[in-house]
Amino acid sequence: MLKAKKKNIALRLIALGCCSVILAAGWLLLKRLEGEKPALMLELPSGHLNLSQTISVTVSDENSGLRRIWIGLVKDKREVVLLDKNFPATGFSGGGKIHKATFKIKIEPKEIGITDGKAILRMVVRDFSWRKWWRGNRTYIEKDVTIDTKPPQIDLLTRVHNLSQGGAGLVIFRISEPSIAQGVYVGENYFPGHAGYFKDPSIIIAFFALNYKQGPGTKVFVKVTDYAGNVGRTGFPHYFRRKAFKKDVIKISDRFLNWKMPEFDVETPLDSPTPIDKFLKVNRDIRKANYRQITRLVVKTDNINYWDGPFGRLPKSVRRAGFADHRKYKYKGPVIDEQVHLGIDLASVVHSPVPASNKGKVVFAGSLGIYGKTVLLDHGFGLFSMYAHMSAVNVSEGQIVAKGEIIGRTGNTGLAGGDHLHFGMLVNDTFVNPVEWWDAAWIKNNITAKIEAVSDLKRNGSSHK
Repeated sequence: MLKAKKKNIALRLIALGCCSVILAAGWLLLKRLEGEKPALMLELPSGHLNLSQTISVTVSDENSGLRRIWIGLVKDKREVVLLDKNFPATGFSGGGKIHKATFKIKIEPKEIGITDGKAILRMVVRDFSWRKWWRGNRTYIEKDVTIDTKPPQIDLLTRVHNLSQGGAGLVIFRISEPSIAQGVYVGENYFPGHAGYFKDPSIIIAFFALNYKQGPGTKVFVKVTDYAGNVGRTGFPHYFRRKAFKKDVIKISDRFLNWKMPEFDVETPLDSPTPIDKFLKVNRDIRKANYRQITRLVVKTDNINYWDGPFGRLPKSVRRAGFADHRKYKYKGPVIDEQVHLGIDLASVVHSPVPASNKGKVVFAGSLGIYGKTVLLDHGFGLFSMYAHMSAVNVSEGQIVAKGEIIGRTGNTGLAGGDHLHFGMLVNDTFVNPVEWWDAAWIKNNITAKIEAVSDLKRNGSSHK
């Protein structure tokens, strides 16, 4: 009887063992037959390959691990292997040791005998799954790419570029291929160029400027970057004139401080111990913050030429301060601060109507720190006008206003000590001398004559040399 019981127990243990083995084998088989494909991520934003470019490829497989990656470049029915790598395994049942890997692959088309033009980037990655008769799950990706190893060519279409310190200019050029960026560098300042003025999209116009600190000796050139990242650049003939700016002294009184500083408590609460400390914070920090806001507002410009002819100035007004006046601020004797006035102050009667100096689109209408109630107009292709210290604003953002249309009234909001209009002109994010833009002869010689000359070249079918 005892022997029979022992035999039954042994049989049961054997049965349980067999079941465990079967279950384990089933679990292993299920795991090793997983059907999720490995992931593959390529970093190549533009779809172009230049003379020497490094691409980044990341592959991963959380389940059975990575088995193999293969990458090749196909051009004119010729295939060049860029990467072929096998990953290590952990054993018969363990899958792959590597579950994620990133590769930086340097591609130099000329070195591997690949010419410019359309090509295909082929990528294959496999895992250690037992699917596909132990060959594993496969991810296969083809990406169309363009091989472009040549820098864009730049053909200058304007010959004369005479600028005064703090003044503006225009250069027109043709590019040999579409680009992601084209414009003019003046020192460290960049002025984007724009297509759209002419029907030919390869013709680019770029307003550019010298800021009030730049003069003769400032480096200037056109730079074009194509979609492959190739860069073309060229200088152009120019003559920069030095200009001296007025020096001015402004005396800050307690009466002015007690009158103006509360205005900044409303818009920009300032924790300063005394009114003069608050003034210095406004005159320095808030001024800088306002300029940063302006630079953000002018990043986007319409490729539409809204304006025509000379810009108008405030009617029946007199000038109270000039462009780039170098100001020293005194309080009870000593100089406490220095700033540069980047506009022209025009005064007429109190709350005079302010007409738009030219046709444009309102990109800002509201309060702007030291400038008070302000309107900023986009005149197209990176040219802007600014109207500040107004007592009232009559327009809204996005509105198209005609030349002479009333956009507000003069006032003394912001850091103004009396009723007037602060009028400014900007080329991209650089303030320039508005006097040039009031002058019909200057506009003809420096802007419209160049545009007309390029239009004549196109009509006559001739090329510029």
